[in-house]
Amino acid sequence: MRAVTAGFVGFGEVNIPREMIERKCSEAAEQLKSLCIDLLETPPVSDDPEGKEAERAIRELKEREFDFLVVCIAGWIPSHAVITVTTEFDHVTMLLWGLTGWMEKGRLVTTADQAGTTALRSTFEGLRYTFKYVYSTIDSGAPFKKIESFAAAARARNLLRHSRIGMMGYRDMNLYGTMFDGMSLRRDLGVEIEFFEMLEIVQRIDALEVSEVNGVVDEVRKKWVFEKPASRKTLKQGAELYLAVKEKTLQRGYQAVSLIDVDGVKKLLNFAPAMAFMLLGDDPGVCTIPENDSLGAVTQLATKYLTGQCAAYMEFYEFMEDRVLMGVPDFVPSEIVDGKVTVKATAFGGFGEGVLNISKVKTGTVTLARLTGEDGRYSLHMVTGEAVPPRSWEEAGWEPPAPQLPSLEIILDTPVEDFADKVLSQHYILSYGDNTQEFEDLCGILDIDIY
Repeated sequence: MRAVTAGFVGFGEVNIPREMIERKCSEAAEQLKSLCIDLLETPPVSDDPEGKEAERAIRELKEREFDFLVVCIAGWIPSHAVITVTTEFDHVTMLLWGLTGWMEKGRLVTTADQAGTTALRSTFEGLRYTFKYVYSTIDSGAPFKKIESFAAAARARNLLRHSRIGMMGYRDMNLYGTMFDGMSLRRDLGVEIEFFEMLEIVQRIDALEVSEVNGVVDEVRKKWVFEKPASRKTLKQGAELYLAVKEKTLQRGYQAVSLIDVDGVKKLLNFAPAMAFMLLGDDPGVCTIPENDSLGAVTQLATKYLTGQCAAYMEFYEFMEDRVLMGVPDFVPSEIVDGKVTVKATAFGGFGEGVLNISKVKTGTVTLARLTGEDGRYSLHMVTGEAVPPRSWEEAGWEPPAPQLPSLEIILDTPVEDFADKVLSQHYILSYGDNTQEFEDLCGILDIDIY
């Protein structure tokens, strides 16, 4: 992913020694750069009577776009000087950052940074800016974690506003939870979901070069471990679907893809699409989720943009006393596989043979998240937990001997009963680590409820 970009402007009253304000702002800018934030800087602004410094800052900050604007308060500043600048960027997400004093000869020297921020916080709120307020302290220094998570959220917001999801078919199995409202999704999150017909993909398959298909078949035979060999026909079908969808993905610039699975590829083409999903996750590296799960795909993109991870989907199989069993009946991205990608040629129910991913999945601290929309209003449900290896289990209906599906037992940090009372879908998006602060910041920017 691209680096986070930010505009940076510092403020300090005209009566405070200029060198103090410049030094503090320069140090703050260097701290942001150490977080790999690409800064567009302008010199500090004071409340000069003619407002020349504010005019200069506005002019320089308009030279290019950025994910958010850092309003760095290095000392007391009359609010009007700040608002003169920020009014020109009221459409941009802002970070209101108050700096701190320093120790000199055993005592604290301050330029009254938090006098400036406390005069501004409610003003920003009253002007309906989209912003986050943070402050440094003499004890702990800069709030790096808060700044870093907010920066990731600001970037995610802008990436979402330019995202396009490719959807072959609609509402697989006539599920209700996979539907979405295109108008509010575009308006509030900026995401566009674009449909294409399965017939188009079949036509693209018919136009593929045999050598290209054979190349994919040879590649997967080399890089995957086959517990049970797949027929060349099965591998050829998976390779063809992958190449056709990849071609469409690159042509239209999709960042995520979903396919009509049960009522489409399996029912009409008579094979499972798991192999194509796995390959699309590696190249071109898009998010993939089955069954036309629209908001599941949007949640994947938000997760990927916040964390830089592949944002794998998983679904629930069992609730237990202190944990949930999550797994997938088809595929997981190679990024979350523990060891080598392991597959098996098998079939489920009356569907034709397909390549099933049976890899072990990485364990550790995880965050589960899911977006929902109701009456044009979006909400996010998330929970953290510790993912551990699952006990031996199987899903009924698979061709004997039944495979052990890619899965995890996740010991939730909240009571399972509380989680179950709020659960939104069979599909939740998994990321590693505790990413709740990043999600909270993104939801704050987008005005999305969290529960």
